[in-house]
Amino acid sequence: MTTLSLPLNSPLLSKEFTYGVATASFQIEGGHEHRLPCIWDTFCATDGKIADNSNGFFACEHYTRWKEDIELIDSLGVDAYRMSISWPRVITQNGRLNTEGVQFYIEILDELRRRNIKAYVTLYHWDLPQHLEDNGGWLNRETAYQFQHYADLISKAFGDRVFSYATLNEPFCSAFLGYEVGIHAPGKVGKEYGRKAAHHLLLAHGLAMQVLRKNSPNTLNGIVLNFTPCYSASESEADKAATSYADDYINQWYIKPIFDGQYPEIIDTMPENIQPEIESGDMEIISGAVDFLGINFYTRCIYQADEQEIYQVLPAKAPLTDIGWEIYPKAFSELLVSLNEKYDLPPIYITENGAAMDDKIVDGIVNDTDRIDYYQEHLNALHDAMIQGVNVQGYFAWSLMDNFEWAEGYLKRFGIVYVDYQNQLRTIKASGKAYKNLITSR
Repeated sequence: MTTLSLPLNSPLLSKEFTYGVATASFQIEGGHEHRLPCIWDTFCATDGKIADNSNGFFACEHYTRWKEDIELIDSLGVDAYRMSISWPRVITQNGRLNTEGVQFYIEILDELRRRNIKAYVTLYHWDLPQHLEDNGGWLNRETAYQFQHYADLISKAFGDRVFSYATLNEPFCSAFLGYEVGIHAPGKVGKEYGRKAAHHLLLAHGLAMQVLRKNSPNTLNGIVLNFTPCYSASESEADKAATSYADDYINQWYIKPIFDGQYPEIIDTMPENIQPEIESGDMEIISGAVDFLGINFYTRCIYQADEQEIYQVLPAKAPLTDIGWEIYPKAFSELLVSLNEKYDLPPIYITENGAAMDDKIVDGIVNDTDRIDYYQEHLNALHDAMIQGVNVQGYFAWSLMDNFEWAEGYLKRFGIVYVDYQNQLRTIKASGKAYKNLITSR
């Protein structure tokens, strides 16, 4: 397949529906000498943490090439661009605005506005300033208040240039991957860390929402959560119970506090040293109203019961993307419908969806029909969910371009634009052209 198509009556073909592309600061910017060190700099410098021993010092050199990158975004015909702010680029160690860093983003935001592209700004996409990690990072409750301070200063500095703010991107990844299993920065390992970090991240979200409501009442303000739907390996009661526990632990843990003001009931079964330290008023702060929920979706996982660990994830089934994730679009529509039934949700934006594929550039062309198939199947699944009443108002392809893919380094390519890291040449892939054609055909 080389095109993307939807039923003519699809809500996805409405002019009101927002299409965009997404990136994250550490993954594309480079320009490390113009900011403070962050936890990913430290993690990359630790032996054996990054698959290709690379780092984010240069990445896609977006710090110097941002003008051509925005021209590229504009050429795709999108309505919106989802970007993240590098906290260590805009706030100094003593807590003031770094004017050089702020100016970098203001110029980008002004250029987006000039081109009539809506700016969806994520305040935290994992690049915690290293000096805050040195004081305990997300295990230190004070970091949540530092985040509120940063959100306060930067939202005032940006004024009316932003269309939407997301406080956090995927707190599950920050807490679980970063502080519990250690495969992301800062690389801490321990069950006693994961829930504590998660609570402080959610508290940071709630505190930041308070200042966003005050400073930026006309923007869409919310949070971006990732979901990996949990499926039982069998119909046995043990497997189903284990799968339900995994879903609470991995997925519901981050959404239930925001919309129900409480953690899943499994919190009561956890040893005391693993439970988060919840202070009076925390859950009220966390469950303050949001204007939208961002949902990131890539794959599902299959679980079976495990006597030691409660649940065990099974190897992913084929077909797989290049990063080893199962392609199972049915889980996407089932997830959206189930969340819509379980919670009283605001409008939803699909803030990330996409696939790493083994792209090859031949004679200046990247014919990534496998990625086009992935997008087609997931847009179909999104259509199915919307027909069933789920209020989705936008969709962002992950990612605009190939970039630093965290622990995988530069080995995995998610972009709809190919990046040659030797000369930084950008080439729109077949998927990028198909995406453009879908958007501009509405």
